[in-house]
Amino acid sequence: MLINCVAYQEGKKLSDIPVEDISEYLKQPGCFVWVALRDPDPRELATMQEEFGLHELAVEDASRGHQRPKLEEYGDSVFTVVHTVNLNGDELCAGEVAIFAGPNYVLSVRRDSAQGFLGVRARAEREPRLLKMGSGFVLYALMDAVVDRYFPVVDKLESDLESIEDRIFGGKGAQRDNIERLYDLKRNTLVLRHAVIPLMDAVDRLHGGRVPDLAAQTQDYFRDVHDHLLRIAGRLDSIRDTIATAIQVTLSMVTIEENDINKKLAAYAAIFAVFTAFAGVWGMNFEFMPELKWKYGYPTAVCIMFAVCGYLYYRFKKSGWL
Repeated sequence: MLINCVAYQEGKKLSDIPVEDISEYLKQPGCFVWVALRDPDPRELATMQEEFGLHELAVEDASRGHQRPKLEEYGDSVFTVVHTVNLNGDELCAGEVAIFAGPNYVLSVRRDSAQGFLGVRARAEREPRLLKMGSGFVLYALMDAVVDRYFPVVDKLESDLESIEDRIFGGKGAQRDNIERLYDLKRNTLVLRHAVIPLMDAVDRLHGGRVPDLAAQTQDYFRDVHDHLLRIAGRLDSIRDTIATAIQVTLSMVTIEENDINKKLAAYAAIFAVFTAFAGVWGMNFEFMPELKWKYGYPTAVCIMFAVCGYLYYRFKKSGWL
């Protein structure tokens, strides 16, 4: 689906244009075209390929989707794939944006992502001095917008991890739920990490050393994006290490709880074993047994059993088993 198709010249918006006129505007000096698509069908991509002269391999990747973040050069054009990661309540939603950037055009193809880039376009149009840099600045603005959306996700992951850490020592009987939440958090962390780490390598090729011609004037901006990705990657590494430690601590707490239960069971078993032992001895059916005919034999036996059991209970309680 076509979101918008706009022509710019010398950093200023000319007008919204029909798709069939794209090739005509590309011929004008100082003019570039910025097109945004969402979940396009093959026919729309074929039209864009014809208008912009896109490389068939890049179009194939964009049409298939499910690509890892990357940057590929085809002559004087660049094909970039970035992953969008957004929060929908407590659920993490991942999408994909393929960006074709040439000397005088930018085409973004968004898939499985509810958040658009109208704000990016509005920001660029408010800064004609920067928009005058052409497709290189638009490529930066799109990538920067995607990376900026990673920060709230990282904040949410850290907040969830802190709440789980409080629950680990907060009460007994909730360790299973803690383990499940930790593994969900680990999975979400991996989703974001798979979006960030490959993108760092891609952005690194857009500043310093040999860079594509369209990024020659915007290297400092791409360096800033790379710095943001480094910060996010560092926080993700910290979260991942903390999750691993939290899982080990939780499993240790489960073992401690099991040991406490086993101690209680063993203590009560020892106490009731006294009743069993005394009752087993006095319950034997022999004719000649001490105190068998004694009037106070039964209450004495019961008192002895309760006294011994009470002493055992006192000792187990004092040692922390009960």
